[in-house]
Amino acid sequence: MKDKKLTKVDLIFENDGTCATTVLDKVRAMAQDDVIMEMIDSGLKGRGGAGFPTGLKWKFTKAENSFDKYIVCNADEGEPGTFKDREILDTVPEKVFVGMTIAGYSVGAKIGYLYIRAEYNFLLKKLNQKLDAFNVKIKDKGFDFTIEIRSGAGAYICGEESALFESIEGKRGEPRNKPPYPTVAGLFGKPTAINNVETLVYATMIMKYGAASFKLMGTQDSRGSKVFSVSGDTPNAGIYELELGMTVEDFVNDFGDGDTKAVQVGGASGICVPRKKFADMIIGYEGVPTGGSMMLFNSTRSMYNVLKDYLEFFAEESCGQCTPCRIGCQQLLQGIEAVKRGEKHPSYLDSLKKLAETMKLSAKCGLGQSVANPFSSIVDNFREEIIY
Repeated sequence: MKDKKLTKVDLIFENDGTCATTVLDKVRAMAQDDVIMEMIDSGLKGRGGAGFPTGLKWKFTKAENSFDKYIVCNADEGEPGTFKDREILDTVPEKVFVGMTIAGYSVGAKIGYLYIRAEYNFLLKKLNQKLDAFNVKIKDKGFDFTIEIRSGAGAYICGEESALFESIEGKRGEPRNKPPYPTVAGLFGKPTAINNVETLVYATMIMKYGAASFKLMGTQDSRGSKVFSVSGDTPNAGIYELELGMTVEDFVNDFGDGDTKAVQVGGASGICVPRKKFADMIIGYEGVPTGGSMMLFNSTRSMYNVLKDYLEFFAEESCGQCTPCRIGCQQLLQGIEAVKRGEKHPSYLDSLKKLAETMKLSAKCGLGQSVANPFSSIVDNFREEIIY
């Protein structure tokens, strides 16, 4: 392997007490369209994993003719292996609030909601104290914008944007049909720009340093840096901000334990990259995109057990609204168990792969659609661990 050290970045967690004041003053002096163009020029894409251009999302929301518009921060960090947003909210929450204010000013929204997962309720006292002071600050600076916090009820499905809207509205957290998309009809049926915690902090830092500075990092398709939650078989578990565009091999050189056989990029719903593909896989939107979770597995790990754990998780967390996900997750789980017990021929795994691909096309939301990622990548690369 190459002896290459990754470039560590200190942008998200940069400790600067003047950041909020500096950025808010700068934004207030700009036209709405100019702020949006700065986001577009930066190349910032959503850091939740989907990678939709942030500036375009704001542009589409602003273009809608509606008196009521909303900004939503998705802090429902429920993906297994991901814990970076919790640290951001705990250490630099004001940067999140500033990002929401920038978005609100840009699209013409007067209210923003920070939706936090139930497991992070221990942060609420601290967050509310800081938010009360921040809401006063932005009013003093002339922003007609107010942020409120809403807490979820512990459902993984509420990380999906439309299910999150349903939860804020006091309904059961279930995904909606699309279209219409949130920029047209989101929260309370009104145009809504929804971004995750990390994306909004990067919006703050882009407005502080400029789009050109942000574009110096990363690649043409994956601009800037990214915060990673590193866990598993690693001597360096924790939270790290790194430039996008590195290979999985580069990552393993820094974080592996010398015996890494697989890296699960993007949490349970992400792709499992085997050792033989480390050098070819780029971590970024032109390769394997990630919401931030990087789980390393060494040779002591059974990839059958890893896949079984993921499928048990998906079967438990499926909202049950659509048949492909509700039944599909159960059938995939029961299928690999049957193969492992010898009750099904190993060729049955190919039939299960077809089922997983069908779920990707037919499931209503990202939960069912993403199950094929871990399933197919583990079956393709570690079939022998499932069969024997």
